[in-house]
Amino acid sequence: MVRQAAAAANPSAAETELLTVGVEEEFLLVDPDTGAAVPAVDEVLEQVPPELRGQVEREFQTSQIEIGSPPGVELPSIRHSLGLLRSALADAAERAGARLLAIGTGPVDGPVPPVVDKPRFDRMVERYRLLVPGPGNNGMHVHVGIPDPDTGVQVLNHVRPWLPILHAVTTNSPFSRSADTGYASWRSIEWERWPSVAPTPYLVNHDHYRRLISQLIGSGVMLDEGMLYWYARLSAKYPTVELRIGDVCPTVDDAVLVAALVRALVATALDDIAAGRPPLPTDHHLLVGAHWRAAHDGLEGAAVEPASGELRPAWDLLHQLVGRLGPALERHGDHAEVTSLLDGLRAHGTGAARQRAVYARTGRLADVVSEVARQTRGEVPG
Repeated sequence: MVRQAAAAANPSAAETELLTVGVEEEFLLVDPDTGAAVPAVDEVLEQVPPELRGQVEREFQTSQIEIGSPPGVELPSIRHSLGLLRSALADAAERAGARLLAIGTGPVDGPVPPVVDKPRFDRMVERYRLLVPGPGNNGMHVHVGIPDPDTGVQVLNHVRPWLPILHAVTTNSPFSRSADTGYASWRSIEWERWPSVAPTPYLVNHDHYRRLISQLIGSGVMLDEGMLYWYARLSAKYPTVELRIGDVCPTVDDAVLVAALVRALVATALDDIAAGRPPLPTDHHLLVGAHWRAAHDGLEGAAVEPASGELRPAWDLLHQLVGRLGPALERHGDHAEVTSLLDGLRAHGTGAARQRAVYARTGRLADVVSEVARQTRGEVPG
C-alpha cells in the first residue's frame, strides 16, 4: 500500500499527486440457523478460491475472517476488489455451512468461539485474560500512502480531531447478547477495554512516536508494535498511515465512502503541512469523549465539534468535514461519487440504524442477521 509517487516534499507536489488507498475488512462467521458466532474460519478458508487466498486470512478469533484490497488510486478498482472478495467469501462461508456478516460484533447470544491457535494470540490471552472480546470484534482499516514516516507523524496530528465523525459514519453494531445495547457501535465499547486503544496523541516527531511505542511495550501495556491500537497510526508493514476508526461497514458502498473520505482527509493534511498550516489543537480527553459519543449516537444523534467541544447534529459536522475535504475530493476525482454515496447513507442511515429499523419492523434478530448478510453480499439495504 504505497503512495503513487514518493517525491512530495514541496507544496506543488502535495497538491497534485494522487494518493493510493487500500482497505482491510473483518467479518463475522455465524450459524445460518441461529445467527450465533461459530468457529468456522479454517473450514471457510478451505473453500476460498485459490487465486484469492492471498487476500484472505484469519483474524484473532476463529469466528472471524479478514480480507484486504490491493492498494489503488481509482475508487472503482477498490469497489471491484471489495465486491469480488466479499462475494467469494460469502460463497465460501455457505459451502462451509456458515454465513458471512459485515457487522461490528455478534448480535445473537451464544458460546464465545476460541481464539485462533497462534503463539502471539496465546500470549495475548495469557496476559489480558477477560479483555478478549465476545463473539468477534470486526473493524475496518484504511491505509493511505505517505512519502515518509516523519511526514506521516505530522499527518496523524492533523487528522486526529476529525476521526470521531468518521467513527460515527461506520457504526454498525447496536445489538449484543440478543439485546439492544443502547449504542450504535457496541464493538467500540468492547474494544476500548484494551489498554492500548485510544485516540492518537499529539506527537512531536517520529522519534517521539517510536519512543512511545517502546515505552508502552516496556510497561507491559502492549506485547509488540502490532498492539498499538490508536485510531490512527503508522503502518508497521507498509509506507502508509492506517486509520482504524470503527466497525466494518455493512455494504461495499459504505466502505468505498469511508475510504474516499479517509484518503481526502490525509490529502488535506498533506496540503496543510506543505502550506505550513498547523493542526487544529484538540485536547486528548475531548477526543476520548468525542469517540464515545460517536459510538453511542452514530450519525443519528449528536457529535462533538473538534474546535469548540460543543455538541452539534452529527450530520451537520459530517457536512462541515466534507466541505473542508472538497479540494482533495475533486483532485482525486471522488467528489461526485462521495456526494452520491452520502445521499444514500442519509436515505438508509448507518448500519446501526438499518439494523434497528429491521428489528423495529419484525422484532426478530434472525431478520436482522439475514438483512446484514444480504448487505454484506452487496445488495441494496431493504
